[in-house]
Amino acid sequence: MADAPHVVILGAGPAGVGGAFALRRAAKARVTVVEAQRAVGGNAGSFEWQGQRLDYGSHRLHPATEPAILADIRTMLGADLLDRPRHGRIRLRGKWIHVPLKPVDLLVRLDKGFALGTLGDMAAKAFGRRDEGHTFASVLLANLGRTICDDFYFPYARKIWGRAPEELSGVQARRRVSAGSFGKLLRKVLSQVPGLKPPMAGRFFYPRRGYGQISEAYAEAATRAGAELLLGWKAVAVERGAGGRWTVTIAREGESRRLEADHLWSTIPISLLARLMKPAAPDAVLRAAGQIDYRAMLLVYLQLDTDRFTPFDAHYLPGADLAITRLSEPKIYADAAEPAGRTILCAELPASPGDGRWELDDAALGALVAGDIRRAGLPLAKEPLAVHVRRLRQAYPIYLVGYEQPFGVLDDWAESLPGLLTYGRQGLFAHDNTHHALAMAYGAADCLGPPPLPGGFDLAKWGRYRKVFATHVVED
Repeated sequence: MADAPHVVILGAGPAGVGGAFALRRAAKARVTVVEAQRAVGGNAGSFEWQGQRLDYGSHRLHPATEPAILADIRTMLGADLLDRPRHGRIRLRGKWIHVPLKPVDLLVRLDKGFALGTLGDMAAKAFGRRDEGHTFASVLLANLGRTICDDFYFPYARKIWGRAPEELSGVQARRRVSAGSFGKLLRKVLSQVPGLKPPMAGRFFYPRRGYGQISEAYAEAATRAGAELLLGWKAVAVERGAGGRWTVTIAREGESRRLEADHLWSTIPISLLARLMKPAAPDAVLRAAGQIDYRAMLLVYLQLDTDRFTPFDAHYLPGADLAITRLSEPKIYADAAEPAGRTILCAELPASPGDGRWELDDAALGALVAGDIRRAGLPLAKEPLAVHVRRLRQAYPIYLVGYEQPFGVLDDWAESLPGLLTYGRQGLFAHDNTHHALAMAYGAADCLGPPPLPGGFDLAKWGRYRKVFATHVVED
């Protein structure tokens, strides 16, 4: 491989390590992956606390994963890839509704006013078509009616993205809401009926050692195949030389290195990449970088003195009366018996860096979350044994109305630089699952010409992949 092109990949999340694995398996390039953290996985990673493996929020590998990608993950993880049933709940008008939605559960537990309102909205839609408009609010109102929007999607949107539904783009509704019409919602409900239930409906895959085991397995496979993985190294500058090669300056604890590359693949936020360029990116590009934004997330972990908190893996909390949006129990996801007599809950608390909530210490955040859990009617009788907080600065892209313009400026700029590729959730500013990010990684590797070609990248083929990526809808 001495004469093969050198690809430097920024970021060791699923897209980064997936790309490294796919390139090395096909022997298409020498590969170096640079990651600022000392572990792989990014927001889809795992860590250990109090003797338990934990994720950065609630994650599942969905059955919608492309068969070839799922086959690779099965090979890497073997018996550690568990097939698990979904068993969650949504708190709706003070009542708990099972997730996935089940016909009998809806008949017995759904608030009657909510049910009547939804039926009325369905009837109104059947007799008249409403213009979808161009906002998150208008798209969902046109397709799901006022009741579901006012009681579920709109308060959830305000909590998760910190913006009014009318400020958010309609693209966000189409990319984030898989049951975005009454027909799709009905199909989801019917998919849980015995005899109508398709394979894997209401189930998901989950690694025995936490969701980060997927990225760890890809990193290990890529390394065995010859990729170089540099953990704890932060990219501080990127420049393209006169000869067309790329130079990436990386730093760690006062030490710095320069990496030379034929191709630079970036899975870090595209706005950050623009700010790393030397000489500086054009003013219009830097202005665009300042016009797209991400919602941050506080992840508050509570250790409890009990073997299991509830039988449910996750609780969804859309109501405006609570600050947290979701509460999950990793021990149930992994079907783990250990540690005996202890469990940990993960509460997701959207925030923005610099706001009052972001600056709270662990004890204050633990008290806030414990109060929300009790107000939700969940059985938190004792105070937590311990509290731990992790902060994610780029948890969700915020698609404001008109976001396409600044993102388009960034995307066009990146595509204009030969040898530069941006992909993955952060690189394409996308609301995507892990299996989507891996599909991007495999697609990128497919576009790099195999030896003896001089490392040419097939832009036309990549353009066709991009059209497919634009159709991705988040699976929940």
